[in-house]
Amino acid sequence: QVQLVESGGGLVQTGGSLRLSCAASGGTFSTYAMGWFRQAPGKEREFVAAISRYGTNTYYADSVEGRFTISRDNAKRTMYLQMNSLNPEDTAVYFCAARPTGYTPIFTHMNDYDYWGQGTQVTVSS
Repeated sequence: QVQLVESGGGLVQTGGSLRLSCAASGGTFSTYAMGWFRQAPGKEREFVAAISRYGTNTYYADSVEGRFTISRDNAKRTMYLQMNSLNPEDTAVYFCAARPTGYTPIFTHMNDYDYWGQGTQVTVSS
């Protein structure tokens, strides 16, 4: 079983950048497909980006494509989300998620994931 802890959130101005981290403990990190989701106030949690076990495959929501980059370092047991050109619509609590898998697909739905972090707040001011 894996435990996930997000960090790196904060307050940034429009056009700024942040890098989120998701540190994992327990389990074998390279056996997990990983993803980022976010939830804005009054809205449902939505998919942001996903990455396969070894980082060879990635997928992004249309709203972040070209601005956000997901990556992982299996040796450090950490996943990242580099967020550039941030705008107020990106304001949300960001969650990382993990799913054990025996192969290397991408998962984009909340129900696909078994383990979640507690979230980190990202606020983009206009």
